[in-house]
Amino acid sequence: MSTVRTLGRTAGVLTAAGAMALVATPALADDHDATISVLHAVPDLPVDVYANGERLIDDFQPGTLTDPLKVPAGSYDLAVFPADAADGSGQPLLSATDVAVPAGANATVVAHLTEAWQPALTPFVNDTSAVQAGQARVTVRHTAAAPAVDVRAGGQVVIDGLSNPNEETLTVPAGTISADVVVAGTDTVAIGPADLTLTEGTSTIVYAWGSEDAGYELAVQQVTAQHSAPSGVPGGSAGLADDSGLPLPVGAAAVAGLALAGAGAVRLARSSR
Repeated sequence: MSTVRTLGRTAGVLTAAGAMALVATPALADDHDATISVLHAVPDLPVDVYANGERLIDDFQPGTLTDPLKVPAGSYDLAVFPADAADGSGQPLLSATDVAVPAGANATVVAHLTEAWQPALTPFVNDTSAVQAGQARVTVRHTAAAPAVDVRAGGQVVIDGLSNPNEETLTVPAGTISADVVVAGTDTVAIGPADLTLTEGTSTIVYAWGSEDAGYELAVQQVTAQHSAPSGVPGGSAGLADDSGLPLPVGAAAVAGLALAGAGAVRLARSSR
């Protein structure tokens, strides 16, 4: 059986005219809470994060990913201010109004820079659906102030032309892989090489973030997924690796991001600076 490769290139950013619906999986539909993570991926800018007028995260440092937070399902107004702003006063760097967080949702919201160096707030839905026994899911998210990139494993491109703020997902054999990120269509390395351990039955999310001036970094998030029945394990090793022994699709794991759940209109208020 050949290795399963699923490519889902998704624009995750919500603009003033856009909206995203986060749909709970059937296994989570009875939950009354949602699971939310937040990634601060704007270089050199500590911030405070507010929800419904109350400070949720104080002095949030770049590169920090919160532990998953259980929050009641409902509607939230979100705002991001410079860390030295008194009690959330003045104009927020970013804001999202009437963000609907449905019960059972699992999501990450990333505060980051666009390719054009503008601040953005991008919510991503985290896939927690079943992963076949012996397999792992890898999602690569581009949230860096950079043009499109390719992801390589063993020098071979396994994801090509990934642009900000898109993502691609691979289902691959569990294991450890070393990969790097290059400027699309070139051999110019932007990040890596980096090792990534992919645990069976999990979804690993890798975010590329940062800028040329501040440097490019990786942030890694792992989400527990459901296992399939043991009968789903393919017999033998066919399709798990190329002739070099390197499971090529796994190499796509070396990039990507994290943060907050939302469905509804989102307004991005950019800094006046």
